[in-house]
Amino acid sequence: MGKIIIFTGSTGAGHTLAARSFKEALTAAGHDVEIIDAFKESGKVLNTVVEQGYKQLVERLPDLYRKMYNAFDEYSKVYEVVFSSAKKIMQKDLLPDIERIHPDLIVSTHPIVTNVLGQLKQEGDLDYPILAFVTDYKIHEVYLNPTIDAYVVASEYTKKTLIEKGVEPDKIYPFGIPTRHEFSVRSSVPVDKEMTTIMLMGGSLGARQMKSAFYALLKAKSPMHIIVVCGKNEMMKHTIELINSTEGARADNKAVEIYGFVDNIPELMDESDAIITKPGGLTSSEAIMKNIPIIIPYAYPGQEEENAHYLVTSGMALQIDSVRDLSSVMDFLIENKYIINHMKELMSEESSKHSIQKSVELSEELIAEHKAD
Repeated sequence: MGKIIIFTGSTGAGHTLAARSFKEALTAAGHDVEIIDAFKESGKVLNTVVEQGYKQLVERLPDLYRKMYNAFDEYSKVYEVVFSSAKKIMQKDLLPDIERIHPDLIVSTHPIVTNVLGQLKQEGDLDYPILAFVTDYKIHEVYLNPTIDAYVVASEYTKKTLIEKGVEPDKIYPFGIPTRHEFSVRSSVPVDKEMTTIMLMGGSLGARQMKSAFYALLKAKSPMHIIVVCGKNEMMKHTIELINSTEGARADNKAVEIYGFVDNIPELMDESDAIITKPGGLTSSEAIMKNIPIIIPYAYPGQEEENAHYLVTSGMALQIDSVRDLSSVMDFLIENKYIINHMKELMSEESSKHSIQKSVELSEELIAEHKAD
C-alpha cells in the first residue's frame, strides 16, 4: 500500500472536509495517509491573508471579490506574479514535509495549493504524481497546470469546462467531490411526515441573510418542520433562538429545531424534504448524494454563483432573487410536491455517477504507474 499526502487549505470548511473524507476512504483501503493544511503550515501571515482575506472580501466587498475572481480566471501578468509569490512562501515549508514523508502520491483539495504544487513539479522540485480534486462545479484557471497527473471533478459539466481550458480529457475523472460514507447511505431514523421538513444551513463562514431566511420560513402559510443548523456561528444560533422565541411562538403550524455545530448532518438530511443553503461545492455534493433538493436564496460571488448556475440548469436546485420571496416559494413547493419529487429524481441520477471508491482506485493506478517508471 502507498504513502499519501493530502494537502488542503482553510478557506471555508469544504476543502478540509473533502480531504478528511478522502483520507477515510484511502485508509480503509490500507493506505498510510497524512493531511496537511498548506496555509497553516506556511505560517500565520499566509494563513491570515488567505483565510481571513477571503472571508472579509466575500462578506464585506463581494463586488470586488467577484472582479478579482473573474480577473484571475484569465491568465495575466498579475496572476503570474501572485502565484509565483505564493509558491516562494509555501515551498520552504511544503518541500520539507514532502521529503520527510516521501509519498507515493500527492493529493490536493485546494486550488491555490494545486497551483503551487504544479509549479514546483514543473520546475523540477517534485517528482511525485499529483491528483487534484476540483471542489466546485466550474473550473477556475487557478487549478490548471500541465504537470497535474489527474483531476477528479464534480460532474460531466465540470469535465467539459476543463476540456475547454485545454486539459486533456484522459486526465479528467468525473467521480464527484469526496463526501463522507454516511452521505452515500440512508439512515434508519424514523421520520414523521405529517409536516414537510425544511433544513436551513448557513455554511461554514455563515450567511448574513440566514436570519431573514428563517423569518421568511416562519411567515410561510404552510405547516412546516424547520431544522436550522448554524454551524460554529454561536452568534447566529443565539439570534435564531431569539427570533424563534418571539416570531416562532406565534407560528403554531411550525415545529423548529435549532442546532449549532453538529456531526449528524447526514441524518438531518435524511429527515428533510429540501435544504436551503449557500451553494458551496461540498454542501451541494452532500445534498446531491442524499437527493435533497436545494433552495438557494444567497450565494457568495465567484465559485458559488457558478455552482448555483450549474445546479439550477441541471434541475437540482431553485434560486430565488430575494430572501423575502422564500415564504411564497416554499408555499408553492409544498402545494406542488411533484416539483420537489422531480428534482429528487434528477439528483438520484446524478449521485449514481459519483464514486469515492473510483477515486481510490485512480490513486492506486497513479501510484503503480509511478513505481513502474
